[in-house]
Amino acid sequence: MEAQLGTTNLLLGIMAAVSLFEAIALIGAGIAGWNLYHRVTTVLDELEQRHVTPMMSRVNVILDDVRGVTSTVKDETHRVDRAIRSTVERVDDTADRVRSNMRVKTSRVIGFVRGVRVAIETMLRPAA
Repeated sequence: MEAQLGTTNLLLGIMAAVSLFEAIALIGAGIAGWNLYHRVTTVLDELEQRHVTPMMSRVNVILDDVRGVTSTVKDETHRVDRAIRSTVERVDDTADRVRSNMRVKTSRVIGFVRGVRVAIETMLRPAA
């Protein structure tokens, strides 16, 4: 029985040693992961300070310029739209005036022509 306990104790000792090595490996992997995380965040912070922040300031300047241009274009569009509407209204008003003047002048001529036609028809009609 003594031999069997010796073998069991040897196997338990080996399993304990392996568990200790696994624990040390896990702690080492955790420390390595923490160091990697710290390095990556440092690199990202430096990248942001060197590249992203200046680029964002340039982009903001460009966006401000675009806003200004858009505002100017919008104002000019409204101005041109008002000018076109005003011109169209004037053209419509002028067309209405021309139309009414033509009706007045042509109604006199048409009345005269109708009167002449009735007079000619009356003269040419045989007496009953």
